[in-house]
Amino acid sequence: MLIGLTGLVVLVVAGAAIAAGPLMSRVEHPKYDVVSRDGDYEIRAYAPMIIAQAEVQGARRPAIEEGFRIIGGYIFGANQAKAKIAMTAPVQQQASAATAPADGVASDRWSVSFVMPSNWTLDTLPPPADDRIKLTPMPAQRMVALTFSGSYSDGILADKTRELRDYAQRKGLAVSGAPLLAFYNPPWTLPMLRRNEVMLACSC
Repeated sequence: MLIGLTGLVVLVVAGAAIAAGPLMSRVEHPKYDVVSRDGDYEIRAYAPMIIAQAEVQGARRPAIEEGFRIIGGYIFGANQAKAKIAMTAPVQQQASAATAPADGVASDRWSVSFVMPSNWTLDTLPPPADDRIKLTPMPAQRMVALTFSGSYSDGILADKTRELRDYAQRKGLAVSGAPLLAFYNPPWTLPMLRRNEVMLACSC
């Protein structure tokens, strides 16, 4: 009986873990049109958006954790109006231009950002209480993206960045800038259910 009960508890916990990732990620995403799709690769036309971003130093993993904490405070009410702003996905990370490596991960300076919900404008978003946070309007742009599931160690992200650059070269796509890393799910999401992306700005 005890073994059966233990097995049932394990199944319930596993089921909750499987459901948590998709449920927690049903939030607003940036708006884009798919220009073309080739397996896991897409060329996307993004609409204009506003991002809240923070510049942080350190290795990639601790930098995104610190950036998330800073911007999370802003949307959860640590702003001059004490207003709550809805969470969106993905959390984005990009090496700062001055130190941007080709593989996208071997940097010690990072921009971490959240896209602001589309019902807010620069005029209505509350000013940040933390001067490390900048609200930045982003123009419409095209990106070539590679989507993958699983874990996202520095080694995996470097490999995916190389795959994306190789794909762009094979297809004759003109890409520029440091890769934009995008993570859509909470950290407790099972790896097989995660949505991760590497993107490059594209003149295509």
